[in-house]
Amino acid sequence: MPSTNPHRFIVVEGPIGVGKTSLARRLSQSLGGQLILEQADQNPFLERFYKNPRAAAFQTQLFFLFQRFRQLEDVRQEDLFGAVRVADYLLEKDRLFARVTLDDAEYALYERVYERVVVDAPKPDLVVYLQAPVDVLMDRIAKRGIRYEQHIERGYLDKLTQAYARFFHSYDASPLLIVNSAAIDPVNNDSDYQQLFAEISKTRRGRHFFNPVGSSLLPAG
Repeated sequence: MPSTNPHRFIVVEGPIGVGKTSLARRLSQSLGGQLILEQADQNPFLERFYKNPRAAAFQTQLFFLFQRFRQLEDVRQEDLFGAVRVADYLLEKDRLFARVTLDDAEYALYERVYERVVVDAPKPDLVVYLQAPVDVLMDRIAKRGIRYEQHIERGYLDKLTQAYARFFHSYDASPLLIVNSAAIDPVNNDSDYQQLFAEISKTRRGRHFFNPVGSSLLPAG
């Protein structure tokens, strides 16, 4: 499979519970590439945010912004013609979360920080955007059993999925593959994965939609 891959930097994106981290792991293994994860468990404010969003939203968002930028700055400084890199986040989505979680005054301050911090971030060769209905996301979050995620409210997840849909409706900075992942499990089901991998490998430019006939509705990681 590595010989069929035209991409050097692939990003897998989507709302919480859609399976982006698990898919990024499997892609990096298939491609023999470097895996770049956002490491949410290192954010000391995240559990506080899920319990009481208004009390910890700004601290949570700034921590993620600095963490994500430091990681991608390391990527930018390395040889981009070397190993394939697969990430489970797009830096620009940080603004998406900020707009959902922060009030107007906090967001204005966040924007000032963002503009000063984010300079020359590496651009992906391909973004894979995974979609799924909120009911599916809630089920997957419950089944994977990450403690702090169990505080996530349905209303927050609904706002987040809508924000993702708006963001990617106009996204054109990189080739984009939009995947309906509600009825497939590309992490644990080889047939589902091979279908998706083939789409990823042939997507070179523009915007594409992939609506596979899934063989399962199993929880994704």
